[in-house]
Amino acid sequence: MARPPQQDPKRGDVTLPSHTTPMLGVIRRVLVFAHPGKPGVRELLRDLEEFLRSRVETVLVETDVHAFALAREAGRGSEVRPDLLVVLGGDGAILGAVRAFAAEPVPTLGINFGRVGFLASTPTGRWREVLQCVFDGRAVVEPRLRIAAERRGKGPLARAVALNDVVVHRPSSGPMGTIRLRVGETWVTDYRADGLILSTPSGSTAYSLSAGGPILEPSVEAMVVTPICSQGLANRPLVLPSGADIRLEVTDDDDEPTRIVVDGRSMGDLHPGEVLRLEAHPVRYPLIVMPDLDPYRRLRDRLGWGGGPGPGAG
Repeated sequence: MARPPQQDPKRGDVTLPSHTTPMLGVIRRVLVFAHPGKPGVRELLRDLEEFLRSRVETVLVETDVHAFALAREAGRGSEVRPDLLVVLGGDGAILGAVRAFAAEPVPTLGINFGRVGFLASTPTGRWREVLQCVFDGRAVVEPRLRIAAERRGKGPLARAVALNDVVVHRPSSGPMGTIRLRVGETWVTDYRADGLILSTPSGSTAYSLSAGGPILEPSVEAMVVTPICSQGLANRPLVLPSGADIRLEVTDDDDEPTRIVVDGRSMGDLHPGEVLRLEAHPVRYPLIVMPDLDPYRRLRDRLGWGGGPGPGAG
């Protein structure tokens, strides 16, 4: 069972980062997503199942997170409602798990078997320690902002939710397009570019970063608009408050398609005369972290920042 953080004589009073919350509630059912094709997953899964079965009533294992997510989106598998998700994989597997439970978020712990691991932040060598924190009530939840995307216009209404980003772009072989950005009814600018990336703080270290966007801490209530190879040198990444009502329109009258991609999955095309509306989803997604997690260490480790602390660093 998970219980609220409490005083530990060896640790003193628990102090949580200001943007996190303690993980509360009883854990009876755990769902594990595991990719058996990744090196080391089968071995860790065997130990993980033994660890979990000694602590909870039900342990379910799924080996294809993307197929599971597709089934839930189609209305199948909705009876599977765990108290905790454990993902053995990389950030892509985390995105699949988040998509599967987009409508009913579940506290999710990622054990990193990928190359980067900004979302799946627990190293494989520390999984027992981190999970024990969960069952001892010492783990905390980092609420992650998501983007709700809605396309309205000529075609059928389409909706999707992104934890990382929404990308609007032309095919790589096609010409640049012109994408109009509005905030509410206010026109901001027209981007002549290969596309735009609308990123959450979680996604600021993904595609947006490679396109020159800023890094946002997970606690920041904001979204980033990053142009992809903009023709105008004055077009720079733009940080907007999370309450912004963002609207995108394609102003070109040619026949080239403009794709919409949500967390790496197609949402269809954005046609002239249609509007793609983006705003912060009202429900944050709960990712589990350690109380003593240093977010800057995550950046140093993942991005390979060198050097040591400067004078006066504490």
